[in-house]
Amino acid sequence: MRVIGIIAEFNPFHNGHGYLISKAREAVGDPRAIVLAVMSGSFVQRGTPAVLPKHIRARQALLNGADVVLELPFTFACAPSERFASGAVELLRKTGVVTDIAFGVDIDDPSLLDELAEISPDEEKLRGYLAAGDSFPSARAKAIIDEMRSSGRELSGEEEKRYLEALRMPNSILALDYMKAMKEKGARWNVIRVKREPSSSATETRRKLFDGRDKKAASVSGIASDLSGLMPDNALAAMLSSFQAGKASFPDRDSWSEDTAQLVLRGGQTEDFAYMSDGLPGYLYNRLSSMRGFAYENTQAALATKHFTMPRIDRALSSLLVGQTASYVASEKSPRYIRVLGFTKDGRYCLKIMGKCAKLPVIHNLSDGLELCSSDPALKQQLELDIRATGTAARYHGLPYGYEWEIPPVTDLPKKRG
Repeated sequence: MRVIGIIAEFNPFHNGHGYLISKAREAVGDPRAIVLAVMSGSFVQRGTPAVLPKHIRARQALLNGADVVLELPFTFACAPSERFASGAVELLRKTGVVTDIAFGVDIDDPSLLDELAEISPDEEKLRGYLAAGDSFPSARAKAIIDEMRSSGRELSGEEEKRYLEALRMPNSILALDYMKAMKEKGARWNVIRVKREPSSSATETRRKLFDGRDKKAASVSGIASDLSGLMPDNALAAMLSSFQAGKASFPDRDSWSEDTAQLVLRGGQTEDFAYMSDGLPGYLYNRLSSMRGFAYENTQAALATKHFTMPRIDRALSSLLVGQTASYVASEKSPRYIRVLGFTKDGRYCLKIMGKCAKLPVIHNLSDGLELCSSDPALKQQLELDIRATGTAARYHGLPYGYEWEIPPVTDLPKKRG
């Protein structure tokens, strides 16, 4: 059985995701290959609440080619790309069933990533670039180029440009981190690189969702019109039907911004929380204390700086909100369980095999996790952090705290046509 691992956020599911899944199956030459997706939960890698609750995003994926959707724990989902990739690759590895991995790339020559994955930047040079004000992606790119030159490699201006482009493109940064994580963890999978379609963009989809008008007052037909051509019809229908049934809404980003700003302004040991280092707490306090009101767009604009990327700032704010400490991030290196968000009929068979092969406990319902907590304190701590994250995000999606206790994995899917 071929099982293709895909790491994604589906934030939300768009045409590019469907393209990746279909191309991955095409690459292995098996239309019945299982697609097993590891997906961010209630918060995403950029640090903000997900566009949709995780069970709706899981449904969108299952309706469009995925067979199993697993949740990436908050501590790895809301994290820099290296930690995000490391946690996701480890989760796939611990399932014991993955044979292939597929991911999108932004560059025309994916072989560049093979070469770059073998190079580790000098830590002292990396710190030097960071101290000079470079963002982490830019600092790492420069340090890797320096390392190539120090090893005797002569680079023309055109070659350096190509390498820098590969090191700075968002999807290629993640692809590079996936490959490095696979090497570190000994994951010997067949690698499928799919050139990303420029017409399918999560950023463009989110811009259509949020820009220009109040989504609370937006009509279903208006949203459908905005997203036409960007999302598969059934993914769009799954989202809109949940809105009509009162089961979800787009996140109230203004409330998230207000809540995180107020926590910063209360003071206290802000620096104890994840990603609140390098003077970030003082910077946030100074910037926010001069503001009158914390609407999301205004606050993001006010906090923008060359020294800290916005994803770094937003990850720190969400970690503060959820209660994730810096010491926890430093000590917690691996997922402690496999949380199932949904599966198809074919996915059910995959999960049956996984139950015999997995090197971590498999959790279908939160009650399953509670039974494990009494004997595994580390699992308990990670699961409690996930529960807090989902409960916190629920407020911004118009859902009650603890709603996920009542929601089983997604399985009530329409039968596939013959």
